[in-house]
Amino acid sequence: MERDPLTGTVIGCAIEVHKHLGPGLLESAYEACLAHELRAAGICFEVEYPVAVHYKGVVLDCGYRLDLFVENR
Repeated sequence: MERDPLTGTVIGCAIEVHKHLGPGLLESAYEACLAHELRAAGICFEVEYPVAVHYKGVVLDCGYRLDLFVENR
């Protein structure tokens, strides 16, 4: 099974953050550092990307947000 190269890059960025920060910080610190690493790697992303809920043909804004939406995927 082939791995998507983007997956490897994102995982590598996350590992880099964890190596430098270690465990125990607030999620917001890891998110900001991961955003920095993704930017440095030239990866396009959006922070706090809104996600609607589709229910019986109706689109509902329930306030869901993705922490990071990477490369429109």
